[in-house]
Formats: sequence, C-alpha cells, structure tokens
Amino acid sequence: MISTNQIIIRLCVAALLGSLVGLERQRLDWAAGLRTHMQVCVGSALIMMVSAFGFADILGTDHVVLDPSRIAAQVVSGIGFLGAGTILFLRREVIRGLTTAAGLWTVAGVGLAVGAGLFLAAVAATILTLIILAVIKPLEKKWFSSSRQRVVKIIMHRHHASLKDIQHTFEQTNLQIVQIIIQRSESPDEDVVDFILSRDTSRDRLLQLAEKLQKMNGIQEVNYAMEGA
Repeated sequence: MISTNQIIIRLCVAALLGSLVGLERQRLDWAAGLRTHMQVCVGSALIMMVSAFGFADILGTDHVVLDPSRIAAQVVSGIGFLGAGTILFLRREVIRGLTTAAGLWTVAGVGLAVGAGLFLAAVAATILTLIILAVIKPLEKKWFSSSRQRVVKIIMHRHHASLKDIQHTFEQTNLQIVQIIIQRSESPDEDVVDFILSRDTSRDRLLQLAEKLQKMNGIQEVNYAMEGA
C-alpha cells in the first residue's frame, strides 16, 4: 500500500507540473489556463493512484484479479470531452484550440505518470511540452507564415458603405479575394465582412489596402490577421 507521504508528494508534484503548462496557456489568455491544467494533472494522478492502490484490501480474496491500467485508461479517452470544449470552429477550415486540447491530453498523461511514481518521465514530458508550446511557436510562425491565410476583417455601415466599392479597392491594390464571409454585427446598422485572401499576399499590399479602406465612407474598422489553414 502506498504511504501517506507518497500520496501527498505525488499530488503536489502533479499540481506543480500541471501549473507550468497552465501558466503558458494562461499567458495567451486561453479558456483552459492555469487552474484547468492543474486540476487535470492532479485528478489524473489521483485516479492513477486509486487504480493502482485503491483495491489492495480485496486482492487477497480468492478468484479476484485486478488490472490497474483499466481505470487509468479511461482518463486517456475521457479527457477528450474536456479538450473538445477548448476547440473553436471559427469558420470553415479555420479552427482554434487544438494545441490547448492536445496540451490537456498531455497533462493528463503527466498526471498518470506522477500517480504511478514515474517522476522522471513526468518531468521530462512537462519540459518537452513547455518547449513545444513556448519555444516552437515563434519558430513555427517564422517558418510557416507563408502557409497561413490572410484575413481582412472589415466592420462597415450597411447604408454608407458598398461591398462593390470595397471589392474594387481590393482589385486596385492587386489583391486576390478567395472568399467573402458576411456576418451581422451586434449593431443593427453594421455588418462584419471577412475577406479571405490568397496565401501569397504580402504585408506591404495589405498596408496599402488598409490606408485606402480607412479613407472610404462607412468603414468603421479594419483588422488584418494571419490564421492557420
């Protein structure tokens, strides 16, 4: 049977490792932040200990055979429901939150490792996770920036701005529109229009476009972003 000191140590280590990953997500203001990752890691460690040591009192009974991995296996599949809550489908082909969901799944694995007493594996996995989240991200942006969609979001007054004129402005700047998405704004007189541009659109042309759009009547706001494909 596991000792009281080991129970406390494993739960505290799980909370610490989960908080390290959670802090990185909290820094980016994601829904699943510090407390969520800590809870997942501590809960996973607790479940692992229950799975491994919680039935020690009946192991001496005849014809009783236990598989400690069965309960722990449910964590691996069950964490998917929590991870799904962090995924946002902004529109077709644009999804956010997959990295956070994967982080929760990994943190659950870290918790299981701590609960099983595999401290080295848990610490190594946490360090690798932090490297992936914090270090790889700027490199990914640098290397794969050309593969991201260019999105120009315009908030326009329905009665003072014309989509035809806006499209003509795009054509004057030699920008190719791939898709146009129109949504109703919270204001009854405004529309939110997303212009999806070709992936090879340069920043200089986007700046030229923004300057022209700001001079047009009825344009309330212009935003530019790069989103993953």
